[in-house]
Amino acid sequence: MRKQLLFVTYESEDMDEGLNYAIDLAKTMDKDISILIANNKKSLRERFDDLMTAVAFAEANEHDSARQAMARGESVGESAEKKAGLLAEKCRESGVGVNVHEAAVDLFPAIKDFLGKKSGIDMVILSPSITDNGNVSARELNKLVRTASRPVVTMARQTFVPAHSH
Repeated sequence: MRKQLLFVTYESEDMDEGLNYAIDLAKTMDKDISILIANNKKSLRERFDDLMTAVAFAEANEHDSARQAMARGESVGESAEKKAGLLAEKCRESGVGVNVHEAAVDLFPAIKDFLGKKSGIDMVILSPSITDNGNVSARELNKLVRTASRPVVTMARQTFVPAHSH
Protein backbone atom coordinates (compact mmCIF):
# COMPACT_ATOMS: atom_id res chain seq x y z
CA MET A 1 0.00 0.00 0.00
CA ARG A 2 1.13 3.53 -0.76
CA LYS A 3 2.02 6.14 1.83
CA GLN A 4 -1.00 7.71 3.47
CA LEU A 5 -2.42 10.82 5.07
CA LEU A 6 -4.34 10.30 8.30
CA PHE A 7 -7.59 12.30 8.36
CA VAL A 8 -8.98 12.42 11.91
CA THR A 9 -12.59 13.41 12.59
CA TYR A 10 -15.25 13.02 15.27
CA GLU A 11 -18.34 10.93 14.69
CA SER A 12 -20.89 13.69 14.04
CA GLU A 13 -23.14 15.20 11.38
CA ASP A 14 -20.25 17.26 10.01
CA MET A 15 -17.60 14.55 10.18
CA ASP A 16 -16.89 14.97 6.46
CA GLU A 17 -15.98 18.64 6.87
CA GLY A 18 -12.41 19.07 5.64
CA LEU A 19 -12.39 15.79 3.71
CA ASN A 20 -12.33 17.55 0.32
CA TYR A 21 -9.11 19.33 1.37
CA ALA A 22 -7.61 16.03 2.55
CA ILE A 23 -8.56 14.36 -0.75
CA ASP A 24 -7.04 17.20 -2.80
CA LEU A 25 -3.87 17.05 -0.71
CA ALA A 26 -3.66 13.27 -1.08
CA LYS A 27 -4.05 13.53 -4.86
CA THR A 28 -1.40 16.28 -5.06
CA MET A 29 1.02 14.26 -2.93
CA ASP A 30 0.11 10.94 -4.66
CA LYS A 31 -0.97 9.32 -1.39
CA ASP A 32 -3.92 7.36 -0.03
CA ILE A 33 -6.02 8.34 2.98
CA SER A 34 -6.68 6.60 6.27
CA ILE A 35 -9.69 8.02 8.06
CA LEU A 36 -9.80 7.70 11.84
CA ILE A 37 -13.27 8.35 13.24
CA ALA A 38 -13.20 9.05 16.95
CA ASN A 39 -16.33 8.55 18.99
CA ASN A 40 -17.30 11.95 20.22
CA LYS A 41 -17.87 11.87 23.98
CA LYS A 42 -21.14 13.71 23.36
CA SER A 43 -22.51 10.96 21.13
CA LEU A 44 -21.43 8.31 23.65
CA ARG A 45 -23.17 10.31 26.39
CA GLU A 46 -26.30 10.57 24.22
CA ARG A 47 -26.30 6.80 23.71
CA PHE A 48 -25.86 6.24 27.45
CA ASP A 49 -28.74 8.65 28.15
CA ASP A 50 -30.94 6.75 25.69
CA LEU A 51 -30.01 3.47 27.37
CA MET A 52 -30.79 4.83 30.84
CA THR A 53 -34.10 6.22 29.56
CA ALA A 54 -34.94 2.79 28.14
CA VAL A 55 -34.10 1.15 31.48
CA ALA A 56 -36.36 3.57 33.33
CA PHE A 57 -39.25 2.88 30.92
CA ALA A 58 -38.69 -0.88 31.15
CA GLU A 59 -38.75 -0.75 34.96
CA ALA A 60 -42.07 1.13 34.74
CA ASN A 61 -43.46 -1.57 32.39
CA GLU A 62 -43.53 0.95 29.51
CA HIS A 63 -41.96 -1.51 27.08
CA ASP A 64 -42.93 0.32 23.87
CA SER A 65 -41.32 3.52 25.14
CA ALA A 66 -38.24 1.54 26.19
CA ARG A 67 -37.94 0.07 22.68
CA GLN A 68 -38.24 3.54 21.14
CA ALA A 69 -35.46 4.88 23.38
CA MET A 70 -33.21 1.93 22.46
CA ALA A 71 -33.96 2.38 18.75
CA ARG A 72 -33.00 6.05 19.00
CA GLY A 73 -29.59 5.07 20.44
CA GLU A 74 -29.05 2.40 17.79
CA SER A 75 -29.96 4.72 14.91
CA VAL A 76 -27.20 7.13 15.99
CA GLY A 77 -24.65 4.33 15.56
CA GLU A 78 -26.15 3.18 12.28
CA SER A 79 -26.11 6.68 10.82
CA ALA A 80 -22.44 7.04 11.81
CA GLU A 81 -21.62 3.77 10.01
CA LYS A 82 -23.54 4.95 6.96
CA LYS A 83 -21.70 8.29 7.05
CA ALA A 84 -18.33 6.49 7.32
CA GLY A 85 -19.24 4.51 4.21
CA LEU A 86 -20.07 7.74 2.40
CA LEU A 87 -16.68 9.23 3.38
CA ALA A 88 -14.91 6.18 1.96
CA GLU A 89 -16.99 6.33 -1.22
CA LYS A 90 -16.16 10.02 -1.68
CA CYS A 91 -12.45 9.18 -1.54
CA ARG A 92 -12.77 6.28 -3.97
CA GLU A 93 -14.77 8.38 -6.44
CA SER A 94 -11.93 10.92 -6.36
CA GLY A 95 -9.41 8.21 -7.19
CA VAL A 96 -7.85 8.11 -3.72
CA GLY A 97 -7.37 4.80 -1.88
CA VAL A 98 -8.97 4.78 1.54
CA ASN A 99 -9.16 2.83 4.79
CA VAL A 100 -11.63 3.73 7.53
CA HIS A 101 -10.93 3.00 11.20
CA GLU A 102 -12.87 3.76 14.37
CA ALA A 103 -11.56 4.66 17.79
CA ALA A 104 -13.71 4.25 20.88
CA VAL A 105 -11.12 5.68 23.26
CA ASP A 106 -9.82 9.17 23.93
CA LEU A 107 -8.74 10.94 20.78
CA PHE A 108 -5.03 11.58 21.30
CA PRO A 109 -4.11 8.16 22.69
CA ALA A 110 -6.04 6.70 19.73
CA ILE A 111 -4.01 8.78 17.25
CA LYS A 112 -0.74 7.87 18.96
CA ASP A 113 -1.68 4.16 18.98
CA PHE A 114 -2.75 4.30 15.32
CA LEU A 115 0.54 5.93 14.28
CA GLY A 116 2.45 3.30 16.24
CA LYS A 117 0.70 0.50 14.34
CA LYS A 118 0.74 2.09 10.88
CA SER A 119 4.19 3.06 9.67
CA GLY A 120 3.03 4.40 6.29
CA ILE A 121 1.39 7.59 7.61
CA ASP A 122 3.21 10.72 6.44
CA MET A 123 0.91 13.44 7.81
CA VAL A 124 -1.93 13.87 10.31
CA ILE A 125 -4.85 16.13 9.35
CA LEU A 126 -7.25 17.13 12.14
CA SER A 127 -10.70 18.05 10.80
CA PRO A 128 -12.62 21.11 11.96
CA SER A 129 -14.84 18.85 14.11
CA ILE A 130 -11.69 18.07 16.14
CA THR A 131 -10.17 21.54 16.35
CA ASP A 132 -13.22 23.81 16.71
CA ASN A 133 -15.13 24.79 19.85
CA GLY A 134 -12.24 24.14 22.21
CA ASN A 135 -12.30 20.37 21.58
CA VAL A 136 -8.48 20.43 21.58
CA SER A 137 -6.36 22.31 24.07
CA ALA A 138 -3.09 23.89 23.00
CA ARG A 139 -1.30 21.56 25.42
CA GLU A 140 -2.87 18.44 23.85
CA LEU A 141 -2.04 19.68 20.36
CA ASN A 142 1.58 20.45 21.28
CA LYS A 143 1.94 17.00 22.82
CA LEU A 144 0.56 15.41 19.63
CA VAL A 145 2.97 17.41 17.46
CA ARG A 146 5.91 16.24 19.62
CA THR A 147 4.89 12.56 19.76
CA ALA A 148 3.58 12.13 16.20
CA SER A 149 7.00 12.73 14.63
CA ARG A 150 5.28 13.78 11.40
CA PRO A 151 3.49 16.97 10.33
CA VAL A 152 0.15 17.70 12.03
CA VAL A 153 -2.25 19.93 10.10
CA THR A 154 -5.17 21.55 11.90
CA MET A 155 -8.22 22.84 10.09
CA ALA A 156 -10.59 25.58 11.17
CA ARG A 157 -14.20 25.92 10.18
CA GLN A 158 -14.81 28.49 7.47
CA THR A 159 -16.89 31.39 8.72
CA PHE A 160 -18.74 33.68 6.38
CA VAL A 161 -18.23 37.38 7.00
CA PRO A 162 -20.55 39.47 4.86
CA ALA A 163 -18.97 42.30 2.89
CA HIS A 164 -19.54 45.69 4.45
CA SER A 165 -21.95 47.70 2.32
CA HIS A 166 -21.59 51.43 1.93
